[in-house]
This record gives sequence, structure tokens and C-alpha cells, in this order.
Amino acid sequence: MPWVSSEMCTGCEICIDECYVGAISMHDDIAVINEDECIRCAVCHDICPSDAIRHDGERIPEEVESNLAWVKQLCNHEYYVNDKVKQKNLIKRLQRYFTKNKKVMEKTIEQLEIMEKTEYAD
Repeated sequence: MPWVSSEMCTGCEICIDECYVGAISMHDDIAVINEDECIRCAVCHDICPSDAIRHDGERIPEEVESNLAWVKQLCNHEYYVNDKVKQKNLIKRLQRYFTKNKKVMEKTIEQLEIMEKTEYAD
């Protein structure tokens, strides 16, 4: 999912004018991409003169930190906070949760590779 670096965006609005589906808008003089409307065409990446439209791979460290903050918040909930056994069991459940998400993504990637080779082959 493309995203806009607020530090790099100059507010030129070129991406808004060029977005085929109107998924980009301005908020506080910074372009913002609506994830639900974006069709991942990459036009915004190609036309942004300040390279403010970034790739989601750059956000992996932020997303990991966010996940860990969520886990710590759960561990500090009154239900878990003073019980190391409950905290360890929670962490085990969350490991299974993230492992399931990883498997879903891997299987989705496998199916996309098949689609690319069969349904959308030249």
C-alpha cells in the first residue's frame, strides 16, 4: 500500500490530479491516500516530484513496533499484569495469531503467482 511521507510531501497536489480513482486527498497540506479506495496502480509513485509517495515495505519496522506495543499493552492489562503465567500464555496465543497471519500471506502470495502465470499470462 503506498503511503505519503509527510516530511517529503510539498503539497503540490499533482498526485490528486493524476489519481485515477480519486483515492488521494489533502489534509493539513499533506497528501493522504485512502487505502480502501486505492487500486495500487502506482501512478502516484511515478508522478510525485518529491518522491513523497513511499512503498509499504519501508514501514515494516514501524508495523513491528506497533505490534509489539499492542502486545505490551495487552500484557499490562489488569487481567494479565500481575500474573506471569497468564502473560506467557497470552504471548503464546499471539505467536499463533501472527503465525496464522504469516501463513495466510504466504498462501496468498502463492496464489497470486499462479494467477500471474495462468490468468494474466501474455
